[in-house]
Amino acid sequence: MNFIVKISLLTILIFTSCTSSAQKKEDYKKSIDSILQNSNPKFNGVVLISQNGKTLYSEVKGYSNLETKKPLKLDTQFEIMSNSKQIAAVLILLEVEKGKVDLNAPIKKYLPELTQTWADSVTVHQLLNHSHGIVDLQKPLEFKSGTQFKYGNLNFSLLGKIVEFSTKKSYTEVAETLFKKLKMSHTFCYSKDKIQNLAKGYYNEKNVLVPAGETFITSENLGADGIISTVSDLTVWNNNLHKGKILKPESYKLFTANTILSQHNLFGKEKEPYGYGIRIIEKESVKYLGHTGLGDGFSSVNLYFPESDVSLIVLENQMPEDSNLFYASGFKIKNILFKSDLLNKK
Repeated sequence: MNFIVKISLLTILIFTSCTSSAQKKEDYKKSIDSILQNSNPKFNGVVLISQNGKTLYSEVKGYSNLETKKPLKLDTQFEIMSNSKQIAAVLILLEVEKGKVDLNAPIKKYLPELTQTWADSVTVHQLLNHSHGIVDLQKPLEFKSGTQFKYGNLNFSLLGKIVEFSTKKSYTEVAETLFKKLKMSHTFCYSKDKIQNLAKGYYNEKNVLVPAGETFITSENLGADGIISTVSDLTVWNNNLHKGKILKPESYKLFTANTILSQHNLFGKEKEPYGYGIRIIEKESVKYLGHTGLGDGFSSVNLYFPESDVSLIVLENQMPEDSNLFYASGFKIKNILFKSDLLNKK
């Protein structure tokens, strides 16, 4: 075989290899397109996948307002519901960094209006990781604080109040000051007179979308579920939070520490570590962190894969009536990413 023929064959092999690799990397986009096109329940929302802060994939399907046929856009705002919790946790940790909040102190120290006996034993840490045992402000603890995980909203509403006690400012002011600093220009705390470009929420009853009606977000529960945001702004949030641009390293370590175990269907059938308003998934093929949100006719998934610096954000303004279908599209998209090259290479 002469030299020219060898070079020609080598060039063909290299070209074929590169083409095959490129096709493989692009496959996840086609697979996600197929899922969104054929999903059940029918997908009505926005998806954004980014790496190193740069958008790799985005898709918008459906309506912001079904009655007026107003289409969703990439910058449409959604109620992110329980994905608000990690924001409250970060605001608490920023107060810890200032020496104004002690994670191991009883919550009575920061909520002096509480008269319940358990206020002298439940700690800020236990509110953050859902191990507090509080089921109602007027009832005894369901279990000894610190011994079990039981997910809830009341504890993060109380954390919002602790932020206000520590800062001497409203929760809205504190949170939105941080959003402004991070240039999250489409993110804010919900209020009735400030809906901006907020989508309308719907309940999905066998693929028939029914308006959700009045929101259950109030000024009292902003820390639990009160944040309005977009896929792009949540990407900005991930890019800052997980790269040390908001919290000090020791605070971020607390935020993502394995403090208790819990199970959630989106993240698998086994119990996994829960930190402060965020889950840390270690038993799947790739380690990742994330959380979900559900309510008011909205659904949100925010996942971050640290080894590849990839974010997956899925926001929908619909909630299936069948709990088995919660986060159905987000679950399928996550599994597609697991099978792609994307999570293994920067």
